[in-house]
Amino acid sequence: SVKVLDASTLSFGTRVRWFAICFVAGIVCSFLGTALLWLPNGIKLFAVFYTLGNIAALASTCFLMGPLKQLKAMFDPKRLIATIVMLVNILSLL
Repeated sequence: SVKVLDASTLSFGTRVRWFAICFVAGIVCSFLGTALLWLPNGIKLFAVFYTLGNIAALASTCFLMGPLKQLKAMFDPKRLIATIVMLVNILSLL
């Protein structure tokens, strides 16, 4: 079960709604990036849309857990290497 951050001013219904919006947007961006891979300059479009999809998916869980709890979970020792690799790859596009 997911615990909702008590300090939030958002209601549970609002959190779930924004979770769903961000999660669906993340899936759409990821699939769109994969579909655009076959176009000329498709690798750049893939990188942009796939990254946006990953950021939207991360944002979706922030609405359920809250940003601080999300960051604590991401930087937990058993997830630290995966988090660093993911962040380095996202930041490499900038």
